[in-house]
Amino acid sequence: MKRIDALFDIERDINRLAASERLARRQQDSRRLVEELEAWMRAERTKLSRSSPVAEPIDYMLKRWEGFTSFLGDGRICLTNNAAERALHGFALGRKSWLFAGSDRGADRAAFMATMIMTAKLNDVDPQAWLADVLARIADTPITRLEQLLPWNWVASSAEAAAA
Repeated sequence: MKRIDALFDIERDINRLAASERLARRQQDSRRLVEELEAWMRAERTKLSRSSPVAEPIDYMLKRWEGFTSFLGDGRICLTNNAAERALHGFALGRKSWLFAGSDRGADRAAFMATMIMTAKLNDVDPQAWLADVLARIADTPITRLEQLLPWNWVASSAEAAAA
């Protein structure tokens, strides 16, 4: 736990930095800790029987080692999936309400809208402003330029930008 806590301490320190800066700090500070953690886990695993209660979690982690260490090669990747879980929290809370969407088609539409709204939020775009602007512009947008309306490419129309 102390080894993993040390990794999380580094992550807390670099949380607000740009991806390139996070990557540099991870290479400098986290890589050695991760290598030491892997060596320790492999050494400890050889001492354990298959029936040991600790063997299963160690095996689980070692089988997924490449996925776990992917944060060392990309400053955009988080050490945890907390952001994704927080994003899904509202869906889990609303699950009972959505049981009765009226039809499969209604449920598909609700899922589609929820996906669009969450995508806008994850791209730091106000979902209501984005959706209103896209709905107003989509009919006049050539198919070759529809990608400009996606949340990660979106720029508010000049009329909305002036009003803001």
